[in-house]
Amino acid sequence: METRQQGLLDPEPVTEVDEEMVSDVDLNNTMTDEEREEILSELTKLEEEISTLRQVLASKEKHHSELKAKLGITPLSEFKQNFNKSWYDMQTSTAYKKTSETLSTAGQKTSAAFTTLGTAISRKFGDMRNSSSFKSFEEKVECTVSNIKTKVGSQGGGGSFEEVLSSAALASAQETPSNNMPESSDHERTC
Repeated sequence: METRQQGLLDPEPVTEVDEEMVSDVDLNNTMTDEEREEILSELTKLEEEISTLRQVLASKEKHHSELKAKLGITPLSEFKQNFNKSWYDMQTSTAYKKTSETLSTAGQKTSAAFTTLGTAISRKFGDMRNSSSFKSFEEKVECTVSNIKTKVGSQGGGGSFEEVLSSAALASAQETPSNNMPESSDHERTC
């Protein structure tokens, strides 16, 4: 025995012969000329029949198109009809109905949630407007506006708007009450 390595291209020795392969090869090689002529004749007939059927089919398709044209059925109208049928089939399907119901319910719940949120925000703004902090802020703004009007009126048109605004802000800052003071009525508190 040789100790040579066998490469990928080296042929392997055939140990077994496939009997089916041998019989197929034998049949093809042992076909007589008469059998071969018969098969070729049958193949020619089949090709002629296929050609005839193609011609008949083309003729039928042409006649089909002519009849549709006489009825006014265009490819666009067929497309519309098929689309409408498909749309109807989809809308009547169980999956579509369930999805539609789910989306409707989700929309109603979302709408209710936004309504609740809007109500809560409105209530919060109302509570905030009635709070002492907001009233104090509102009074400061009113005092500042009043001071600005007084300064503008007393200067007789003299001085710039920036000067009046800064002096009013300074006066307002000096008059700011602390948040710890008890609330007083509008008439008791002055600017």
